[in-house]
Amino acid sequence: MKRRDLINWVGLAAIASSLPVAIAACSPQTTASEDWQTIGTVEDLDQDGQLLVQESASVNVLVIGTSTTPNLIAVDARCTHSGCTVTWENEANKFGCRCHGAEYDSQGQVLRGPATKPLKTYTAKIENSSVLVKAN
Repeated sequence: MKRRDLINWVGLAAIASSLPVAIAACSPQTTASEDWQTIGTVEDLDQDGQLLVQESASVNVLVIGTSTTPNLIAVDARCTHSGCTVTWENEANKFGCRCHGAEYDSQGQVLRGPATKPLKTYTAKIENSSVLVKAN
């Protein structure tokens, strides 16, 4: 093999071995901020101390708190027993389902049946003037 051919092969091998790195660098990256979904405004949350969003089968969330609350509570608002919408009972500090009487604590755990599974929970935060949630 001639010296020139050897240099060409080494150069080609170097380019080929760096190709996966170049492709990965150009690919879109998923960031943590993309996991958050805006569901409403702080003004809406402060109005009633809760924000219920029922946009579709994928977004059905109830956020409890205000702009001054240190930790917002956010759960899937569908009862795990029959799919009815749960409501927040502020005085009792629990979620209740009016369809069949199921009750859940503030963390979504079942307090009273007929439900046997807890509510799905979300992490919620306020950023600027928006309320955002992220699935746990």
